[in-house]
Amino acid sequence: MGLAPKPEGCSFMPINRRAAMMGLGVIATAPSALAQPSIVPAWPARPLRLVVTFAPGGSTDIIARLVATGLQERLGQPVIVENRAGAGGTIATTHVARSEPDGYTMVLASSTVMAIGPALYRSIQYDPIRDFSHVVLLSTNHLVFVTNNRVPAQNLNDLVRLARTTNGGLNMASSGSGSLNHMLIVLFGNVSGVTLNHIAYRGAGPAMAAVQGGEVHGMSDSLPSAAAHIRQGSVRPIAIAGETRSRSFPDIPTFREQGFDLVSYGWFGLSMPSATPTPILDRLHREVSEVLKTPHVVERMAEFDAIPGNLSREAFSAMVRADFERWGPLVRASGAVAE
Repeated sequence: MGLAPKPEGCSFMPINRRAAMMGLGVIATAPSALAQPSIVPAWPARPLRLVVTFAPGGSTDIIARLVATGLQERLGQPVIVENRAGAGGTIATTHVARSEPDGYTMVLASSTVMAIGPALYRSIQYDPIRDFSHVVLLSTNHLVFVTNNRVPAQNLNDLVRLARTTNGGLNMASSGSGSLNHMLIVLFGNVSGVTLNHIAYRGAGPAMAAVQGGEVHGMSDSLPSAAAHIRQGSVRPIAIAGETRSRSFPDIPTFREQGFDLVSYGWFGLSMPSATPTPILDRLHREVSEVLKTPHVVERMAEFDAIPGNLSREAFSAMVRADFERWGPLVRASGAVAE
């Protein structure tokens, strides 16, 4: 149909045919455009939340705040660290799994919440593989047994002898039920044949205070969390659970060196709800990877024996899955159960 004749006295110009066709093209394509996935808006446009699964003072909190500071400088938005302790970190992890997948909520993931918790807790409400996109590995670290200075044990064999001669066994603390440190206590009790009573605290900070105050005999902790206390001499290191000794603490012997075949490493990473848009996941991985390379972060991590991560997103996801498949059978075989 042609254009209507120009009315007398009307001052408008005839519509350009090319423009008319373009307009028709927009109208024609509108329905198909609506059928496509929505375009990710500019990100980030507001503050981000980093949910930490344990109380302030432990290695989870140290790593989280170190990375959050560097990340907010790169993104130009605040990164708010929110501590949600309880149930071995599963409360905080469940909260993030149910959060809006808009790129503004992430959890400080660890082997505790992604590998051990699902096998330890009967009423777990998230699946570490299905419900999360695992974004970036932040660090790996050694685990360490320490005792208070009044405990008459200098090594693991001393600790075993003491446990056998102490009525009721020894009380060993950790940062919470279901933590990797909890499982190391369980496994050491199994391989040594002694009674170690696990005492769960709401984070590594409160657990360390209990050790120093003599409320418990010792604890299983991550080396980053315990490093300052070891240097100060307020606790005594007994063994680390690495394949080799720590470069930062070369005087601490491994479990294997002392005749106990236990090797385990802790790790921390960032994970988001599984439906978070891929462009956001990719950018967050890039930005955090750059943060981990900065001299300040490298130096600070070296102070407490944390090794910055350097895996791709895909490799980190594969690592989480492998850890999940490794720890599940071990937890179930140990008989450990948490409600």
